[in-house]
Amino acid sequence: MKNPMFWVLLTGMTILLLQQGLPVHSQGESQTDSKVMDNITVRQGENVFLRCAQGDIVTHTAWLNRSSILYAGEDKWSVDPRVSLVTLNQEEFTIKIEDVDMTDEGPYICAVQTSSRPRTTSVHILVQVPPTIINLSKDLVVNEGSNVTLMCQASGKPEPSLTWKLLSPSVDLVSEDEYLDIPSISRQRAGTYECTAINDIATDVQTVEITVNYAPSVSEGRDVGVTLGQRGVLECEVDAVPKADFEWYRDDRRIFNGLDGMEIEDAGQLSKLTFLNISEADYGNYTCIAINKLGSSNASFVLYEVIEPTSSTLVQEGSTNVLLLSSSVLEKTSSETFALPAGPGAVQDGNSGSMGTHVHTYTCLLLVILLPFLLKF
Repeated sequence: MKNPMFWVLLTGMTILLLQQGLPVHSQGESQTDSKVMDNITVRQGENVFLRCAQGDIVTHTAWLNRSSILYAGEDKWSVDPRVSLVTLNQEEFTIKIEDVDMTDEGPYICAVQTSSRPRTTSVHILVQVPPTIINLSKDLVVNEGSNVTLMCQASGKPEPSLTWKLLSPSVDLVSEDEYLDIPSISRQRAGTYECTAINDIATDVQTVEITVNYAPSVSEGRDVGVTLGQRGVLECEVDAVPKADFEWYRDDRRIFNGLDGMEIEDAGQLSKLTFLNISEADYGNYTCIAINKLGSSNASFVLYEVIEPTSSTLVQEGSTNVLLLSSSVLEKTSSETFALPAGPGAVQDGNSGSMGTHVHTYTCLLLVILLPFLLKF
C-alpha cells in the first residue's frame, strides 16, 4: 500500500546514498545496513532479473533506479512497460526488466524498511552492446593517381575494434584504424573494401566499392592473311575504365558499320572488323582507336593476301616432273639400243634386239601421254 510520506523519505535516503557514490564490486561484500551485490552484465535486448532478499520483520520494500521508484511492494510506480513484478514474499522481492537497452545501465537499489532500521542492497547493471557501423564512406569513382581516404566509424560496448581490407582482388590486412588512406591509387587497388567492427559480443561488416578510371590501352595489333573471296576478321582489344568507344580507319578514312561489305561489332573490351567477302581492294593497312574521357589509344593492322595452291597448279607441276622423268628414260633406252655387245664370240639376235627397243620406247611414250590425265583424278 502506498504511503507517500514514507516513500518520500525512503527516496531521499536512497538519493543521498547514490550521491555519496555506491561502490561497484565484482565480489559481493556486506556492511551493517547495506549490501553490494556482484555486477550484472547483460547484452542489449536481453532480459534481466533484480532479486532482493527480504525477511520476516520487513514492513516496507522497494526497488529504485537512480532517483525513480520502480516498485514499492506490489505497487508499480514506473511507467515503463518493460518493468514488471516477478516475486514478492517473505523471502525475496524480484522484478524483471525486458529488452534491456543502454539507458537501463547503472545502479539499482533495493530498499527495505524493518521494524528497527532500514537496509539497502545495491547492484550495478552493465549493458553490452553489439557493434554497429554508424558512419561509412560512400562508393567512390576516382581517376587513377588520386589520393583516397575511406572512413568507418562504429558504436558498441565494449568499444569495437575496426579493420579495413581489400576483398577483390583479395589481399592481406590493409588497416587497423577507422581511416584507410590510399595515396596515388592505381587501377590494381580498385575493388571492394570491407570494414569490420568487432567486440566481445558480435561483428558488423559493411563494404565500399572503389572504381578507378584510367585511359585506354589497346593491345598490339595482329596482322591477318586471308584468301581472296573468303571471310576475314580483325580484332582490337582494349583495357579501359570507363568503357571505351571504338573507331576503325582504312588509312585516313573512317569505316562505318555495314558499308563496303564490312561489319563492326563492339562487345565490352573487344571490337571486331569483319570482311564478308575479301576483294583485292580490301587488302591494306587498318587502324583501331579506343577512346574514353581520359584519353585514347590505337593499334595498326595489316590485311594481306594469302594465295593457296590450286588443282591445275598441282597438275602442271606433276606433268613437268613426268616429262623430266620420261626424258631420262628415253635417253637411257636410246643408249641401250645403240650399244654393241663386247667381247669375243659375242652373238646378237638382230630381230630380238630391235623388238625389245621398240617395246620400251612405246611404253615410255604412252606413259608420257597418259600420266597428266591420270593426275587430274
